[in-house]
Amino acid sequence: MRTALVIGTGLVGTSAALALAGRGIQVHLVDHDPESARTAAALGAGTEEPPAGPVDLAVVAVPPAHTATVLATAMRDGVARGYLDVASVKGGPRRELEALGLDLTPYIGTHPMAGKERSGPLAATADLFEGRPWVLTPTRDTDTEVLNLALELVALCRAVPVVMDADAHDRAVALVSHTPQLISSMVAARLEEADETAVRLCGQGIRDVTRIAASDPRMWVEILSANPGPVADVLAGVAADLEETVTALRGLGSADAEKRSAGTHAIEDVLRRGNAGRVRVPGKHGAAPAAYETVAVLIGDKPGELAAIFADAGRAGVNIEDVRIEHATGQQAGLVQIMVEPSAAPVLGAALQERGWSIRG
Repeated sequence: MRTALVIGTGLVGTSAALALAGRGIQVHLVDHDPESARTAAALGAGTEEPPAGPVDLAVVAVPPAHTATVLATAMRDGVARGYLDVASVKGGPRRELEALGLDLTPYIGTHPMAGKERSGPLAATADLFEGRPWVLTPTRDTDTEVLNLALELVALCRAVPVVMDADAHDRAVALVSHTPQLISSMVAARLEEADETAVRLCGQGIRDVTRIAASDPRMWVEILSANPGPVADVLAGVAADLEETVTALRGLGSADAEKRSAGTHAIEDVLRRGNAGRVRVPGKHGAAPAAYETVAVLIGDKPGELAAIFADAGRAGVNIEDVRIEHATGQQAGLVQIMVEPSAAPVLGAALQERGWSIRG
């Protein structure tokens, strides 16, 4: 691949353009909002100048509701040798294109499993896709050259290709992406009218659960409108669990010993099933999840504290696998939770204590 046209310069389109441009590809940018394309170009994602002729690959990065229309226009205009989209649903756009009677041999549907709560070109980064799955949904009609162009794009973005059927993809993202967004928003919505005293007690748990609730509602309405059936199916299962859990909690508060016992078993069952599901979530770099030990360090809220801890961990020869920060309510301090291999935890704890850090737990 030497040339590409990115149609749609939001978060995903601009991030892909930045990755391609950074690896020597001539990238042309277009967006229905000229200011967005201008911003992406200013970030180094490519040029607003139209290509002189057909490019090697056209990347359509527009909302799902507009994906098929934009693709159809580009394909009829012959702007590229190959075409792909990065919409978060795959079955619908392809069926729309089929209904329009287009030759789909030069097209492949794709979906990079990466994103942020923020949208737009200013949120884009060239490393957005690094190490992340990038789903490809070829069919028997897909031209081999187009599949190879898509694989080259994935490689240039340093993502991990995953080949799936389009409808299987839509059912999968309903479970692992679309439903979590709605549930996160529902939990966060409980906070809107909550007493200020209760909100001030928010800790890391509620921050973890509600993080993605900060996403753009308009964008998510478009995504969910393109995949409503599979999302509703997953939510129906969640609703059944919720109903059983509510009944179990009522039982826990009952004076009837039998109802309390049944409630206890039901709550324990849902928590155990949650444990079993959580274990299946891939760990670092997509590998099987690993069990880490946590070393908790109290730090002040001032510049250089985190860098100093990381430097001291490096001097101790300990690799930090993950890190979380829990900020203290009403104090200029926080608790840094450093996840390391179990054998490294005592080494790190002792080394940090030697250097004057306050270890908790």
